[in-house]
Amino acid sequence: MSGNLQHPDRDPDRRQFVAQEQEPFGAVLSCIDSRVPPELLFDTGLGDLYVMRTGGQAVDPVVTGSVEYGPMTSGTSLIVVLGHQRCGAVKAAYQSMRDGKPLPGNLQAIVNALRPAYEQAVKQGGADPVETMARAQVKLTATALGSNQDLAPLVRRGSLAVVGAYYSLDTGKVQVLAGAPS
Repeated sequence: MSGNLQHPDRDPDRRQFVAQEQEPFGAVLSCIDSRVPPELLFDTGLGDLYVMRTGGQAVDPVVTGSVEYGPMTSGTSLIVVLGHQRCGAVKAAYQSMRDGKPLPGNLQAIVNALRPAYEQAVKQGGADPVETMARAQVKLTATALGSNQDLAPLVRRGSLAVVGAYYSLDTGKVQVLAGAPS
C-alpha cells in the first residue's frame, strides 16, 4: 500500500531453491482482473503462494480442489478469498440477473455461480449494489471453503485460517471481511 515493495523471492537463487519442491504459506483465490494479481498485491515471490483466479471468485469442484491442494497436501495454513473494487465479472453478473438477460457462452456459468451473492445484495440493498454483491461473494465463498468437509477439520484444529478480503483499487488497501485469523 505504501509503495515500499521488497520484491522477495524473485531471483535465480529462489528459483533454484523451489525448483524441486514447494511449500507455499498461503493460497489465494482471487479474480481474473488484470489489476489484481495476488503475487504483486502481497509482494510475494516464487513458491510463496498457490494462486487460483476465476471471474468473481466463482467456484466449482475443480477450483475448490485447487484451493484444497495446499492445505491438504503441504500444510498451507492460510487461504485468502480476495475480491476487489469495481469487479467487472460481478458487474456483468449483476446486470445479467437484474435484467434477466443471460450472458453468452460459458460466461453464464459465472452468473450462475454468483447468484447467491446477487440475492444477498438485493436483500441488503445499499448505494452500490455491485460493490455489495462483490463483498457478499467474498464472504460466501470464504464461508463455504472454511466449512467444507475437507477443510473444516483443519480450521477447527487451528492449522488453517480461511479469510475473506477485499482489495481497493483506489488505495491499495486490503480489508479483511471475514475469518480474521486469531
